[in-house]
Amino acid sequence: MSDAARRTMRAAVTTYHGGPEAVELRDVPVPETGPGEVLVRVAAAGCNNTDLWTREGSYAASADDADARGGWLGPLDFPRVQGGDVAGRVVALGSGVDGELDGARVLVDPLLYDWPVPGDPDSALPADVLGSERDGGFAEHVVVPAACVHRVDDSPLTDVELGALPIAYGTALGMLERGGVTAERGAGRTVLVTGASGGVGLAAVQLATARGARVVAVSSGDKVAPVAEAGADVVVDRRRGHLLDDLRDAAPDGYDTVVDVVAGATVGPGLRMLRPGARWVVAGALDGWRVELDVRTLYLANAALVGSTMHTPTIFGRLVDLARSGAVRPVVTATYPLDRLAEAHTALERREHVGKIVVVP
Repeated sequence: MSDAARRTMRAAVTTYHGGPEAVELRDVPVPETGPGEVLVRVAAAGCNNTDLWTREGSYAASADDADARGGWLGPLDFPRVQGGDVAGRVVALGSGVDGELDGARVLVDPLLYDWPVPGDPDSALPADVLGSERDGGFAEHVVVPAACVHRVDDSPLTDVELGALPIAYGTALGMLERGGVTAERGAGRTVLVTGASGGVGLAAVQLATARGARVVAVSSGDKVAPVAEAGADVVVDRRRGHLLDDLRDAAPDGYDTVVDVVAGATVGPGLRMLRPGARWVVAGALDGWRVELDVRTLYLANAALVGSTMHTPTIFGRLVDLARSGAVRPVVTATYPLDRLAEAHTALERREHVGKIVVVP
């Protein structure tokens, strides 16, 4: 890269907590690599609900303070370049980085981790999220720790497909793993996926199908057919107004795993549809974060209600393997250039699409 090209880059910068108007396209300095870091030229960066909620500051809101604003893990520093999904190519290396990474096509793990149990990768918890606690991928370049980049040189997936993977597919894979739908134990399990037309939901449908599970998905209207095409065995249309009855009819013997990004009023009565030992895994609250439940539906059935935030290093490694093999191809509904990020956010907020929206700098 020439010296002139290195000096500045275009970036979509979030300047305060608010609506899409809080995002400005700016020319900013290209970030410098520090020890152990690499500079990645961004080829594609997926949009996620977390971008909207971080921009709005809604993660900090609570029953005690509905007006509180903040990011994933606390107050956000502005200006901030958002975007946790990054696929691209390494174009510069910091000191101490293996020279073989220079020029590599890579997929970026957006997380830095805490390790409650040293040496146990499955205990890892998010301590820092790309695009929230540090600048992310809605720019022409981004600096990340070299440990976060994973080579995908020979992946049959396009850059746009790769850019759709990290957060949505990492979250979905984490939910399936925590729900017992593993590569070894997925076959024969009955899995319910709520919000199945969105990024995480559709990813869960594809991944659970690939693991041999029978998938019942919840969607609505004209989104039902695309969800079925993604692999769902049964798609329940929530607009019929008989959601719980339809879900019982779709799986009379109950569900082994529920992958839930919707939550709300369905959780309490829905727990009665679980088989003994089943797991209801929640990673979103599109229909509301306050739920009422009868705890007897859990302990009498040895069932579990599990919270799931994104992935672990082990789970992300499995996602990278899927990317390298092309075993699952993300569904991308639209791409936007960097200078139309606000439009991409607006399209994501309308929830009229199926699959992923990706920004191509």
